[in-house]
Amino acid sequence: MWIFTTSGFISAVQDPEDRTIIVRSRDKDSLVPISKLAKVGLQKTALADYPYRIEITPDQFVEWVASQARQINYSNFKSEVAIYRDVKFSRALSKVWSIMHDVEDPSARMKNEDL
Repeated sequence: MWIFTTSGFISAVQDPEDRTIIVRSRDKDSLVPISKLAKVGLQKTALADYPYRIEITPDQFVEWVASQARQINYSNFKSEVAIYRDVKFSRALSKVWSIMHDVEDPSARMKNEDL
């Protein structure tokens, strides 16, 4: 699962052996809020696809996702990210937002169509 929040971008997967949730990121700042909530330290995995990660329980992950949802108090996500993070991160996020137009339904912008 990929999740973008005002604090960053994470990728979460389940460890098939012990069922923990491995939360990975490309930058440390993206993992700081969840590592603080779960009270676990960051691991550096320089040779892996994502160079930073933490391992947490499924309940800890659910608690973090819920806390992110409760913190939504803005009307424009991209603008809020630019305030909370930095311009570099905001630009990367905008590129993802833009490229996702590639998967928009062809009829999404047509008026008077039944869903």
